[in-house]
Amino acid sequence: MTNLLYDALFARHAGNANPFLLLQNGESLSYDAFLDMAARFANAIVEAGAGPGDRLALQAAKTPEALAVYAACVQAGVVFLPLNTAYTSDEVDYFVENAGASLLVCDGSNEVSLAPIARRHGASLFTLNADGSGTLAERSRRQRSTFDPVARDDDDLVALLYTSGTTGKSKGAMLTHANLLSNARVLARLWRFSADDVLLHALPIFHTHGLFVATNVSLVAGSAMIFLPRFDVERVIEKLDRATVMMGVPTFYTRLLQHRALSRGATAGVRLFVSGSAPLLPETHVKFERRTGHRILERYGMTETNMIASNPYEGERRAGTVGFALPGVEVRIRDKDTGEPVGDGEVGMVQVRGTNVFRGYWRMPEKTRVEFTDDGFFITGDLGRFDEDGYLQIVGRGRDLVISGGFNVYPKEIEQVLDEQDGIVESAVIGVPHPDFGEGVVAVLVSATEVDVNLEGLKEAVAARLAGFKRPKKYVFADELPRNTMGKVQKNVLRDRYRDLFKKAE
Repeated sequence: MTNLLYDALFARHAGNANPFLLLQNGESLSYDAFLDMAARFANAIVEAGAGPGDRLALQAAKTPEALAVYAACVQAGVVFLPLNTAYTSDEVDYFVENAGASLLVCDGSNEVSLAPIARRHGASLFTLNADGSGTLAERSRRQRSTFDPVARDDDDLVALLYTSGTTGKSKGAMLTHANLLSNARVLARLWRFSADDVLLHALPIFHTHGLFVATNVSLVAGSAMIFLPRFDVERVIEKLDRATVMMGVPTFYTRLLQHRALSRGATAGVRLFVSGSAPLLPETHVKFERRTGHRILERYGMTETNMIASNPYEGERRAGTVGFALPGVEVRIRDKDTGEPVGDGEVGMVQVRGTNVFRGYWRMPEKTRVEFTDDGFFITGDLGRFDEDGYLQIVGRGRDLVISGGFNVYPKEIEQVLDEQDGIVESAVIGVPHPDFGEGVVAVLVSATEVDVNLEGLKEAVAARLAGFKRPKKYVFADELPRNTMGKVQKNVLRDRYRDLFKKAE
């Protein structure tokens, strides 16, 4: 038996001296050198006690070493659990416990705060720093530069990616070798990737977009990546002349449009701009095309399904739509209440089936069962319709999910923290249009009349418990929350009421 994903993405590049990672400081790392690094990390991980099926949690800066840990986990059969670097200790505590992680790798600056968590859950703790140092890196340098990949098949797990839940309890999406490889191959073919491409990679690698779309597609094609540690508009503008492809979230494009250097000349060598992880406003499409001559290709996906649909590489890239279902992926629209088919052009719940769809939620069999139909379609929670030409439009969400800056935010998790604070009777968290982040998180608060709420203290309490991208950008007070006859908070009313809250930021 072979190791499906490692063989297809990594092993095929053995002996390849071509650049794989082009680094911010001007240095580069060849494919062969990267494989050498990954093998050393694989040996170090195994020496630390992790074996096939064990979970490794990584909360560290985006570096070649961090990416090599991903490759090391794939070849060692260890399940990779990338964690947002913004997560607080409380959040990491839950992930390590729920996943049953045997190894926790963090930045050295967090070692003191995370050490008790690792001890409590029986995980070994190692460090990996932004400069490539750390205890795991040091251990890896003492290892052999070869590693015999552990046999892994289609349905074996590669990764657990946690997505917050409507109940406030985060869910680990179980992603398999077949899930990731099928999607990478389809996208590389659809978007015409080749070994001649250079992808400008400014996305995080703890997220599906940066890790399983950008990186895996590049590996399938043998492309190089300009591997930036984060999105910095000055740095991106500077590097565009070396790139042939750029992938980003809508925030990247709105910030590029604010830079005077963005022009047709600056983007002349780029053949493709891709946007995803959040809806791209039609006006951003128009402004970007006017400035650069490029029409952004918008696609649609989610943690549980990888990519689902894409506007065409050739043909009309239609603003306000996410194009057509990918080859091998079935997309249908069903009535959100009855599950019955809807009429042509009518809005309903988006459901998807294909090799790209995850295996289920980690240790949540009942949750997994209710999220799939009897005939195997995953119920995405997104509301959509097909237009007259078959383009898929995502028109809303049937759940409370907010997508801010490309990151999923579930209001219930924030509401639970807010409701615990002194003086807060109840809260409702919503997302409303934001010119930079797509949606901005807003907390609507009802306070006790006899208690003055210390807003600064409340913000500090939220900051101690929740990652920055989850924290409300605005707090507003209301006498009461609107409810329907059944007593359910009408968040649609709140979204309408506060939809222009960030307009002055435009």
